[in-house]
Amino acid sequence: MSRFAEPQHDDFRRLNDSIGFDRRLAPFDVEQSRAHASMLAASGIIAGSERDELHRALDRVQRELDDGSFTFSAGDEDIHMAIERRVTELAGAVGGKLHTARSRNDQVATDMAMYVRARAGDAAGALAGLAHTLIELAERHLDWPLPGYTHLQRAQPVYLSHHLLAYVWMLVRDRERFRLVTDATALLPLGAGALAGVNFDTDRRLVADALGFQGVSANSIDAVSNRDFVLDYLAAAATCATHLSRLGAELVLFSSEEFGFCELSDAWSSGSSIMPQKKNPDAAELLRAKAPRVAGHLVALHGVLHGLPLTYNKDMQEDKEHLFDTADTLELCLSAAQGMMGSIAFKRDRMAAAAADELPAATDIADLLVRRGLPFREAHGVVAGLVRAALDAGKSLSGLAPDELAAHSPLLGEEYYAVLRDGAWLEAKVSEGGTSLARVREQLEQARACLP
Repeated sequence: MSRFAEPQHDDFRRLNDSIGFDRRLAPFDVEQSRAHASMLAASGIIAGSERDELHRALDRVQRELDDGSFTFSAGDEDIHMAIERRVTELAGAVGGKLHTARSRNDQVATDMAMYVRARAGDAAGALAGLAHTLIELAERHLDWPLPGYTHLQRAQPVYLSHHLLAYVWMLVRDRERFRLVTDATALLPLGAGALAGVNFDTDRRLVADALGFQGVSANSIDAVSNRDFVLDYLAAAATCATHLSRLGAELVLFSSEEFGFCELSDAWSSGSSIMPQKKNPDAAELLRAKAPRVAGHLVALHGVLHGLPLTYNKDMQEDKEHLFDTADTLELCLSAAQGMMGSIAFKRDRMAAAAADELPAATDIADLLVRRGLPFREAHGVVAGLVRAALDAGKSLSGLAPDELAAHSPLLGEEYYAVLRDGAWLEAKVSEGGTSLARVREQLEQARACLP
């Protein structure tokens, strides 16, 4: 018997059904249902023999899902109804008792929390793996100089190890964000029913323990309407994807002939359909392009949720495709970044030649004047004059004669030339977190301590 006098329109079914994309929740739904059946028996709501029948049917369902023999029916609206239908086919009338003391509202919220928890853990693991790869790269290229840039103009030289470690710290923060996502899924929604609780004295904490939740939601209305943990995952993913896009952008630049600082392996490059000489950094380019896609999913779900009245609304079905695509996209990007950085070849001579440009040492000359008592702003002006004089004369900074230096400041002497000697300005950056080798070695120790 149905409350409706006419069947649903085919287009409405296509709009309404989520079975086409929520199938990936199946393992979590089976696990949740198994724990729910155990709780129903422990609470005296169903018999122990009925629990056993439900468990046997659920075990069969899981095997069918695993081996691909599970058959979906045209009437399956979503994965939850598909599993319940199959359980009833296998267990008979007792299958209809599986949904006692729960609603699809709290059932879906629980599956989603379990899914987010699992994918956040996967992301955190992948981030740790990529960070370790970058740490190993930094150790192998500890004292390789390259230019550091601001505004994509040569600014001050740094060691490649220092540059790579900047990404490590981004990834460390990303991993912490995903750990916080896991914390956001700590409370079990199941037991909230449709919105007001259920008419049975259930043991929600028994289910929470079985499913790895730390506790239960305190308010049934909040439990079924809450998707904060999905937003948290999308936010963490958007920031992480943005970091990967910056890495990809630098790989594109640094692997170009104009820079020539590195070469990506053939396994992570593409050719041209018309120019046989080309080796394109397509994987790195796609790291750039995937980031706004992930950020767009975050913005879209905020748009879905921002004006919803409590509690559950069908709009919330839109959380799934945004979440699923984000998880797939991010994990693929992390894998690609791991592959590229694990097989990259850096070109020491090309980087060193670019880092040997003396103009980026201008700040070090200004600091020399500061140490001799000149206020920094005055020192800045003196060195700017030196730079202009060198450029006008077609000379390097070290090519300026002592009398030319004296014309700009009597404080400049032989130490000026010592500052400009190869590598001197790199090792001068002795502040904590700086690029001198001693400080980079400290960073490496800190990074390894953060990523056991």
